[in-house]
Amino acid sequence: MKWRGRRGSANIEDRRGRRGGGGVALGGAGGLGLLAVVAIGWFLGIDLTPLLRDGAIQVGQPQGGGEITEADQQAAEFVSVTLADTEEVWDGIFREQVGELYQPATLVLFKGVTQSPCGGASGATGPFYCPADEKAYLDTAFFTTLSQRLGASGDFAAAYVVAHEIAHHVQNELGILGQANRIRAQSSQEQANAISVRIELQADCLSGIWARAAQEQFGSLERGDVEEAMNAAASIGDDTLQRGAGQVPRPESFTHGTSEQRQRWFAAGFDSGRIADCDTFSAERL
Repeated sequence: MKWRGRRGSANIEDRRGRRGGGGVALGGAGGLGLLAVVAIGWFLGIDLTPLLRDGAIQVGQPQGGGEITEADQQAAEFVSVTLADTEEVWDGIFREQVGELYQPATLVLFKGVTQSPCGGASGATGPFYCPADEKAYLDTAFFTTLSQRLGASGDFAAAYVVAHEIAHHVQNELGILGQANRIRAQSSQEQANAISVRIELQADCLSGIWARAAQEQFGSLERGDVEEAMNAAASIGDDTLQRGAGQVPRPESFTHGTSEQRQRWFAAGFDSGRIADCDTFSAERL
């Protein structure tokens, strides 16, 4: 992915090196309730506690603040550029396909631990979107885990992380998360899980739309980038994670979809470029 030397976003709140509290802006010029908290987990909102219990992934106790390394700063710059790309892409798509203005999210960078209206955030919770403050939360050290622990390497795999969380904000802007949350609150656990799957697969599809538009508008994709995103999607399917935890996959417990579903819906968004084609709620086949 071609990102160095490009414009960054001003909609970043940098809390690294701070304990709790607010943060400072980073970048250039630019600004579900509980349903979105389903997105909390080690990768794109996936609950990897079974893997933690089984020792498949070793995670240290999060420490607030800490030294900002060169790798941390590079990750922050990468996130800033990727976030700026999502802002330009969704601004154009909202104007053309929705007929409304897109109000961008703020992305909170932290290292170790921080707080959000949706609860505490730490390296063990992974990236997530909180609609209460319309902010996405990301520990920059996560990209190392993404590559070394989850087997999803490459800068575009990391961009997919950012795009997926911003896709939840897009859903929030479209009013989808609020509607789904109201239905989910009145549903059984199994039905609520099924709704969550449709939410997450739609976010994957919207991520695909972003990837297509980023290539068209900025020419930022390089050979193999789409494959990196597809590999990331495959690495975090519910079935793959449950098998990795030594469990037999239980579809009724899925909250994000299978590896095949996540790849297919990302590809659907990439191929189409239209929000209407990401309607996972009306789809008979996920």
